[in-house]
Amino acid sequence: MLAQKLHLLRHNVLSFVSSRTGSDLTRRQYDVIVVGGGHAGTEAAAAAARLGAETLLITQKIMTIGALSCNPSLGGVGKGQLVREVDALDGLCGRAGDSAGVHFSILNRSKGPAVWGPRAQLDRERYRQFIQSELLSTPRLTVLEGSVDELLVSQPNPEEPGHHRVTGIRLVDGSHPILSSSVVLTTGTFLSGSLFMGQTTSPGGRMGDAQSCAGLSYTLKETLGLRVGRLRTGTPPRIVKESVDLSLAQLQAPDKQPTPFSFLNTHTRCKPEEQLPCYLTHTTPGVERVVRESVHLNCHIQQDTKGPRYCPSIESRVLRFPGRRHQVWLEPEGLTSDLLYPQGLSMTMPPDLQLRLLREIPALHRAEIRAPGYGVQYDFVCPTQLTPSLQVKSTQGLFLAGQINGTTGYEEAAAQGLWAGVNAGRTALSLPPIALSRTQSYIGVLIDDLVGRGVTEPYRMFTSRAEFRTYLRPDNADLRLTPRGFEEVGCVTLRRYKKAVSVRDGLQEALMALQSVALSSTRWREKLGNISLSENKSTTLNGLDLLQYKDVSFEMLASAFPECLSQYFEYSQRLKIEAVYRPHCEKQSREMERIRSEESLSLPSDMDYLSLPVSLSHEVREILDRVRPNTLGAATRLPGMTPAGIIHLLNYVLRTGQRNRHTEHRNRSSQKEGGKGQLCASNIPISQ
Repeated sequence: MLAQKLHLLRHNVLSFVSSRTGSDLTRRQYDVIVVGGGHAGTEAAAAAARLGAETLLITQKIMTIGALSCNPSLGGVGKGQLVREVDALDGLCGRAGDSAGVHFSILNRSKGPAVWGPRAQLDRERYRQFIQSELLSTPRLTVLEGSVDELLVSQPNPEEPGHHRVTGIRLVDGSHPILSSSVVLTTGTFLSGSLFMGQTTSPGGRMGDAQSCAGLSYTLKETLGLRVGRLRTGTPPRIVKESVDLSLAQLQAPDKQPTPFSFLNTHTRCKPEEQLPCYLTHTTPGVERVVRESVHLNCHIQQDTKGPRYCPSIESRVLRFPGRRHQVWLEPEGLTSDLLYPQGLSMTMPPDLQLRLLREIPALHRAEIRAPGYGVQYDFVCPTQLTPSLQVKSTQGLFLAGQINGTTGYEEAAAQGLWAGVNAGRTALSLPPIALSRTQSYIGVLIDDLVGRGVTEPYRMFTSRAEFRTYLRPDNADLRLTPRGFEEVGCVTLRRYKKAVSVRDGLQEALMALQSVALSSTRWREKLGNISLSENKSTTLNGLDLLQYKDVSFEMLASAFPECLSQYFEYSQRLKIEAVYRPHCEKQSREMERIRSEESLSLPSDMDYLSLPVSLSHEVREILDRVRPNTLGAATRLPGMTPAGIIHLLNYVLRTGQRNRHTEHRNRSSQKEGGKGQLCASNIPISQ
């Protein structure tokens, strides 16, 4: 059914585009124009349209909308949290992952649920079909094939900040301008992109697609005066599955029961028994030998352009960590695909040497390459030039999202695209821009890191980047974001909002029911049997308290008290996670309240931030030392300043202030007694 629906929609859209002349199309004034049909562009266009903005998505090829340019997977540690937050705000990628997934797993399961990483291997064709089906049937969204040559720029609105104002775009074919109130650029690797393979270089952002236009880069750099840098990435060769000896690799089975990304779904399209396995193998000394012998033939790896630290090419890994054994994951590309994706073997050497390298790995000793790997270099705009709404500070109506902001990964691009689309739509509809705090979401962490700190290499999300990760969990993204997305932002449908409210109310009732069941430790042991509850504990514990214990499950409590708890079985896992993290979340809430109540606290003007004996990152120390804020409130508003850094700074100032006051009191007492025993406050050691 999906394939038939997609075929019909494609036919209608292609007929629509081809049947209208350029002049017919450009007579229309759009609210938002989105340039690029990748993960950032599709989320941006859909979000703007959901908001109520008349939106135009311009892409080089309609048929490649939603294409997985590199790895056929979605989610992971940190990345899975982004996918769930995008879904909570009614984005596309979570539902697309549920439709296209062929291997589902929860990474980091041995650790706490706050850092679990939902992940799925995807069927490339199914993912592309789902995204295209959704976009081509979205109200208020028009899709146009074409390449953008330049932005239309005019004088700014004097009542708003900025030196320029974007009023639309001009296509390469020289047709009339297409006007709009907002433009979102999601150019990915196509902004002055160059492809590298061995010593061969050609213009382009992805193999097989048309090259990007130099005019757009010129507009950004010369007309708008934006600081632009250069980054690189790469992709591995695609291997014919039948040529691989999988018996020499370690099988990695999926989870027995797939966990959907989307809060709207209770199951995935792929049935548990239909899932495909992945395989793990490793590099050998022969791989390192081929890399070293081919360095002089690899111009991409010899250049200084920064590549992704956390997903480097095999050449970079071998040269940086000689003598090591590196993991290589052999991943399926789809249910009917005859190819394998060798995760960990991104390479840019000549094709004949790529084949030679692959065959140095036992499982790949007879491997055949369907498509060789290659490298890409592209321009990006330094993201510190953006506001938290992802609008360019100097240019009214211009928003950027995805790799153009210096990030890497589908999930990071989708998150930025959604938020840029939201704010582009709000700007076009004369609504104020809106921001997400890093205390509210991983999307907020991502954007705050970009606009506050910038990038020196492609940025990737990790759970360690979020100070409040015990609250920003994948299980509660709907409770954190969906109500706000409907009530304040405007990007969430009524259907999703009602479901989130129903879940929220049900969880609240279940928590109250748990708290209503209170027994002594002795009575709990009698009810539940052998649980690790101290016999010396004489206090009364309620059901929520007890659920914090590792060996106590909601099912156990519901079996003991079926009359008041059995109706909440559907929330069992969420209730367990909520109980475990509630003390941590309450502590973090108190800390944030302390920050708000102490905003007027004065910070010493002579404080040596670079050597303070507290836990502050090097970046935060440099920010504080450079700006030297007068108050704690001023420090909280510094770009790049983290909530954790503020807490440590607050604790330090309060602690040392109390010590100084105590010392002054003691000094005055000593002076009254004859001035003996005076001690300078600056010499008092400060405990950490």
